[in-house]
Amino acid sequence: MQKLLIATNNPGKLREYEELLAAEGLPLELTFPAQEGLDLDVIESGKTFEENAILKARAYAQASSLPTLADDSGLEVDALDGEPGVRSARYAGPGTSDADRYRKLLAALVQVPPGARSARFRCAVAVALPGGQVETAEGRCEGHIGYEPRGEHGFGYDPVFVVDGSGGRTMAELPPEVKNRISHRARAFQAAVSTLKTMLLD
Repeated sequence: MQKLLIATNNPGKLREYEELLAAEGLPLELTFPAQEGLDLDVIESGKTFEENAILKARAYAQASSLPTLADDSGLEVDALDGEPGVRSARYAGPGTSDADRYRKLLAALVQVPPGARSARFRCAVAVALPGGQVETAEGRCEGHIGYEPRGEHGFGYDPVFVVDGSGGRTMAELPPEVKNRISHRARAFQAAVSTLKTMLLD
């Protein structure tokens, strides 16, 4: 079976990709950097999610000699001019937790009224082959930022992101099988399925 390296060590992302792949029924064997003995420090110097996803996918594909899927994703808040954006994982500084990041976000929005808290999760996926070929896809999920964290599922900013059309629930309040249909990462992965089939299975 064809191996596909998922270029992340984030346990939440790993779990999501395993579930997404199972849902699509693609005959691919997922592997992860730790399983391949890889520990790369790819500098995410891109100005967009797509640029960062390409940097990671190409670096890991070269290092592993395996087809590689990488993503870069983050939260864009309109009242903060699109911040934290590509800095979402580094928003509260190095060595900080998910809770540190969403607390900083809530503090930044404390004076922003309900109607002006619109936001979206965006995800760019890049699939790279060891020879250098790369294709990308993108997904997004619209919503707004709540006033306090709610929910036990997910990771990152999920507890403060209220999903449009969800009946007022945060991403962290959605069961994983629902999140994996509507999340930005799910939509980006679904958009990349035809690319995966063309690049790896044809």
